[in-house]
Amino acid sequence: MRKGVFLVFLSFLLILPIENFKHTALASNFVDVPSSHRGAKEISYLSQGGIVNGGINGQFSPNKVLTRAEAVALIGRALQLDGMQRSTSFKDVGSGLFASGYIQSAVDKEIVSGYGDGSFKPSKVVTRGEMAIMISKALGYSFNNTSSGAAQALLSRGIAQGLTDGSFGFDQSIIRADFSIFLARAINPDFRLKANEVTFDKDYTVNTNDLSVTTGPNSAYEKVGSLNKGTAVKGAHSIGAWYYIKSGSIQGFVHGDYLDGKGESGGATNPDPKPEPELPTGNYDPRIKNEVVVLDPGHGGKHPGAMAYGVREKNVVLGVGLKANEIFKKSPLQVKMTRSTDKYISLSDRVKYAQQVNGDIFVSIHANSHSKESANGTETYYYASRKNSRTNDSKLLATKIQNRLLEAWNLKDRKVKTGDFYVIRKTTMPSTLLELGFISNKSENEKLKSDYWQNEAAKAIYYGVLDYYKAKGYKVDSLYSVAK
Repeated sequence: MRKGVFLVFLSFLLILPIENFKHTALASNFVDVPSSHRGAKEISYLSQGGIVNGGINGQFSPNKVLTRAEAVALIGRALQLDGMQRSTSFKDVGSGLFASGYIQSAVDKEIVSGYGDGSFKPSKVVTRGEMAIMISKALGYSFNNTSSGAAQALLSRGIAQGLTDGSFGFDQSIIRADFSIFLARAINPDFRLKANEVTFDKDYTVNTNDLSVTTGPNSAYEKVGSLNKGTAVKGAHSIGAWYYIKSGSIQGFVHGDYLDGKGESGGATNPDPKPEPELPTGNYDPRIKNEVVVLDPGHGGKHPGAMAYGVREKNVVLGVGLKANEIFKKSPLQVKMTRSTDKYISLSDRVKYAQQVNGDIFVSIHANSHSKESANGTETYYYASRKNSRTNDSKLLATKIQNRLLEAWNLKDRKVKTGDFYVIRKTTMPSTLLELGFISNKSENEKLKSDYWQNEAAKAIYYGVLDYYKAKGYKVDSLYSVAK
């Protein structure tokens, strides 16, 4: 829409020729990481996906030693954990610490742990041994819960190599550049040591059309190809919700939501057919089964929408829409989507589709943008006209979803507003257009591209729709639990 200096002890790192990388970023984005730097490709790769950030004056400080808080934040961003700053279970990690959310999320997933005295020691410098354990846990490597086992897990995969004295250097501190190199190698095998080949030993099937394959585990990364429904692919590993796959000459990451065959553990093959979701058995208004909710992820295909920090609006809103769709399918409500793939649909065709499926409410999903990065917040729109008999219901729908989005994302309330947008003006059912947050605002951009926060937005949309029907006299209290 509108949218340490520390001596560089890792001289052992093998510097690969550029042609060995199929998916490399160009020169680093940081002024202190020139393209000649041994970790430029890896650091730039992580930067592209928002996994690493710079500091003052665009500096990365590659030789600075890494703290526990910084390491967990890097891993958390890679896995798309919930990074919202909040209170934690540690006495020395308050909600004001930049990494508080990532620390608590990583602890909850048993990637890291605290100390016996109830502290986390966020400013403590990370050692190579600790690095090996963190990455091994984050990636799910088997390592017998020992530093030596974790080191071997990284060595065997070409993520790390021993020091020149033959040791691993377990107690040596690690610097930002080297941790970034290891993390990039763990994520994308293209960066690993030349002698190591990734093994594609899992079988999946694509369950949607026009599935984008990207160079990294989030939608900010470059698209390298697309796959269609029914395509069999081979999988190697997953990074959070994203899977590294191969199909013919196409190799890269896809979101796990669009792969069948993962099973509960994420690695099962040849699964039984996917069962239809069981509808809730609670007492609810039977009329709700006849209500059709149309979800409209904006833009798509040749129309990316707003773009900032490498993130495209069309990908964000599709992610939210698909997640919302899955929630609605667990309820008695009928749900339809104007688009479920990266495909451009004209505004008139969106409206026409909503009419054809006899939509009862229409929810168009977007992300905002502004020339000033400081612009922030969530807002929703409805179309108002004296000739429009659905104005009051549209306002009610917009208000209920706005309230839920504010509760879920805790952004500035930019209010419910009237707007003359085509899709809410031309539809003949109560309609609203959502601006989840500003893609041009760095903080809100982080939420927009995060799987966790997209899920929260999807739940908010579902809750808001239920709130709307409740206000209209429908008995729906038992249906809220399907999104938990």
